[in-house]
Amino acid sequence: MKVEKPTIALLLGDPAGIGPELVAKLLDLEAVPRQANIYLIADKTEFLKGQRIAGVRLAVSEVDSFERADFSGGRPVLFDYRSTVKGQFTDAAATAEGGRYSLDTLQMALDLAHDGRADAVCFAPLNKTALHLAGMTESDELHWCARRLGFDGYFCELNVLKELWTARVTSHIAIKDVSSLITEERIIASIELVYQSLKRAAIETPRIGVAALNPHAGDGGNFGREEIDIIAPAVSRVQEMGIPAKGPFPADTIFLKGLSGEYDAIVTMYHDQGQIAMKLTGFDRGVTVFGGVPIPIATPAHGTAFDIMGKGTASVSAMRHAFDLACRMGLQRRRKSA
Repeated sequence: MKVEKPTIALLLGDPAGIGPELVAKLLDLEAVPRQANIYLIADKTEFLKGQRIAGVRLAVSEVDSFERADFSGGRPVLFDYRSTVKGQFTDAAATAEGGRYSLDTLQMALDLAHDGRADAVCFAPLNKTALHLAGMTESDELHWCARRLGFDGYFCELNVLKELWTARVTSHIAIKDVSSLITEERIIASIELVYQSLKRAAIETPRIGVAALNPHAGDGGNFGREEIDIIAPAVSRVQEMGIPAKGPFPADTIFLKGLSGEYDAIVTMYHDQGQIAMKLTGFDRGVTVFGGVPIPIATPAHGTAFDIMGKGTASVSAMRHAFDLACRMGLQRRRKSA
């Protein structure tokens, strides 16, 4: 029986970092080519360099356009693409050239996925400094992707560790500003977003836990009233909408519930409330998903790791999990659009 496969647009990320090594190690895993039709958009020289660093040799099929891609042989298909960058990339440094290559390859992958030729996008780590040197005016690649896709709805970075997802009500802001931005509407939007994203990952009835803002969930109002006046009412409203959410729970214990399998996702109130717990639990396995945007996009949660670039010691674990998740979400997207 023929196995249904999603088509994944795969990218090296910033060539100055460990991305080429990670992609080479990923494609060397025996099961990976069986999971998906892989369309690798990459500068061939950098891809070969990644193979040398990883200590592997890979067989791929080369094409000059997506329309010529033939996935029937089970090999990854390589589209040799350098964009407008000239000369060699500088290793282990954030440069405008590395940022331009990253943005151009990402744009090509977005176009393929937006048109339905690819089902999902998976990319190795990017470097925000390099992206800004290349002219990116948005705060990060998520906002850049949303603008490029013409998406003006609610979106948010989601973090995934094994089967546990996290979303956050506020993100890259000062702690002193968090409380003023905790509103029922923002909490509801965050819960709805992670709920729908989990369904896109083929989890039929996601269970959502919601974190408190204050110590001991406010201790009945002694340490703040956000739990009583804002968070609990928001949870009640989403329950009325049919979403199985519970909370608010104290932030110092809610991740014990999530990691034990009681919840599929946890909604936190601010950035480090979830990030510290997730990174302490499995820094080398975490995945970032671009929640809310119309196409599945996944990448490792760690960075470009310039300090170990070229040493061959980079762990492929998070890249593998990002690829697995892109495959799950891409296959679900394909089935829904069929």
